[in-house]
Amino acid sequence: MKVLFYTREYPPYVYGGAGVHVEYLARELSRLMEVEVRCFGDQNNEAEQLRILGFKADQLTLDNTQPELAPIFKTLNTCIQMNSGVMHADIVHCHTWYAQFAGILSKLCYGTPLIVTTHSLEPLRPWKREQLGRGYDASSWIEKTAIEMADAVIAVSQETKQDVLKYFHVDENKVSVIYNGIDLDEYNVTHETSALDKFGIDKSRPYVLFVGRITRQKGIIHLVNAINYINSDTQVVLCAGAPDTEEIGREMKQSVEEVQKNRSNVIWIAEMVSKKEAIQLYSHSAVFCCPSIYEPFGIINIEAMACKTAVVASSVGGIKEVVVDGETGILIPLEQENAAPFEASNPDKFSRDLAAGINKLMADEKLRKTMGENGRKRVEQYFDWKAIALQTATLYKKVMNHD
Repeated sequence: MKVLFYTREYPPYVYGGAGVHVEYLARELSRLMEVEVRCFGDQNNEAEQLRILGFKADQLTLDNTQPELAPIFKTLNTCIQMNSGVMHADIVHCHTWYAQFAGILSKLCYGTPLIVTTHSLEPLRPWKREQLGRGYDASSWIEKTAIEMADAVIAVSQETKQDVLKYFHVDENKVSVIYNGIDLDEYNVTHETSALDKFGIDKSRPYVLFVGRITRQKGIIHLVNAINYINSDTQVVLCAGAPDTEEIGREMKQSVEEVQKNRSNVIWIAEMVSKKEAIQLYSHSAVFCCPSIYEPFGIINIEAMACKTAVVASSVGGIKEVVVDGETGILIPLEQENAAPFEASNPDKFSRDLAAGINKLMADEKLRKTMGENGRKRVEQYFDWKAIALQTATLYKKVMNHD
């Protein structure tokens, strides 16, 4: 069997959880079958049973195009390029709407069975209109078309499956839940501290950590606002880069600068750090905080848990299936009654509640250690990539046998 992945992200160009997912799933599947990854970029390398090929928009002049629409046109053009050349695959597997147009073309033009993994859903990300303008209507159409024509849909959590069934016309029998995973050998506690030294983190004082993109979805501004309520002796490390828009980038900068006026122990790492650096940051943090307002799965939580770090996270989406409240961390309710879609009805209360959860764990080292140990055990039990690759391969065979 040969599977062809279509994806926007693949190393070295990874900025989100979907890219992490594709990297490790492709690697593990290549132990079971031939895998080809077609992605956005200039990659061109090959290992045993794993071929990586990057593509770019070809001869596309966008000088006078509305800025928010240019990414859409580049994406569609790249997806066309990804369908060029030799196409020998038994299954096509798409990741995120950016690559789904390639999957649509592949199924229509080559008749290859199509599988779509739903890492997130456009109907649940209305803030994307800030980034794409009317292009958000195009991305939503692409996603809807791909999901509804797919031979199988993979949801990364039970709640995501329910969202798929709610927002799209899909036979429930076509939707399978297969979690994200983690490399348990790579993501483990390390005693290395070079990253802490690099970013000026005081190793003698405990810190709470955030890792993620600057986007409405990740709720980073809520955490920044919570700093006013976090005990003053707690270091706060915000590893946050790649803002979705200039607007939210400016909002983040202003918010951080405001809290830094009153405390010197707030460290903003305004870049996407390397994997090695992230593992060091996870390993030495006292608490990891995930304040997302929408999260189909939340791979960052299992990264932290694998490094034996207690988690404080919003009780939304797939996070509720990852973090066990009171055992591996603390879940914070996100009240949304009478609020705009996917916003907190009382943002200040949400920030205060995040701070209260962080303060509780910061004050109890024994509880933090117990939750960290429990988190590692949970990750080992449920989120190993090897098992997830086997589940995915079984689904491929099911689709092929059905056809």
